[in-house]
Amino acid sequence: MNYDYNTQRKRMALPEYGRNVQRMVDHVKTLKDRDERNRAAKTVIQVMGNLNPHLRDISDFKHKLWDHLSIIAELDLDIDSPYPAPEVSKLNEKPNTIPYSQGNIRWLHYGRIIELMIKAACDLEEGEEKEYLTTLIVNQMKKSYITWNRSQVPDEVIINDMKLLSRGRLKMTEGVKILEVRELMPQPKKKPQGKPQHKQSNKQQYNKKKNYGRR
Repeated sequence: MNYDYNTQRKRMALPEYGRNVQRMVDHVKTLKDRDERNRAAKTVIQVMGNLNPHLRDISDFKHKLWDHLSIIAELDLDIDSPYPAPEVSKLNEKPNTIPYSQGNIRWLHYGRIIELMIKAACDLEEGEEKEYLTTLIVNQMKKSYITWNRSQVPDEVIINDMKLLSRGRLKMTEGVKILEVRELMPQPKKKPQGKPQHKQSNKQQYNKKKNYGRR
């Protein structure tokens, strides 16, 4: 018996449409009559649209389907398409590089966001807004420290780290305290305690059934 494995079949340009659509497109390419090819291509477009209803939310829904038809046909489909075929150069074009921020993070457990928040707080003028933001930063630093290190940390360590990261430009407002761990981290819910149920032994269950049958 000869088995038909996917690894032995023709590679599909867009596997999300499935093997049957690929076969339909291959069949359209074999049709000699141009009008017949055009009618068959429109039928394939309808099938492709039904297979991917989520594409209907895209503004250029029809245009995308015709582009996909050309790609499945390996840009070798002589039909009267309502849209120009996609260019080979654009299909092979590499995506733009995402501009990641450069530079080392001094303490990984605090992260880049904390450093940016500290920089923003340092640029503020002295006042309530700067004091409030500083308090938020310290509490978030403590939360991040506990999350990554899984251990208690003295508040003095967090305050000292903030001073180092801010180069001494941020300081805690007198009288303001850092939140406790139970206030920063979600606490596990306690299971409701009910009356303890004593499990009956096999002998007790047997005697109970035996006495019930005598009634």
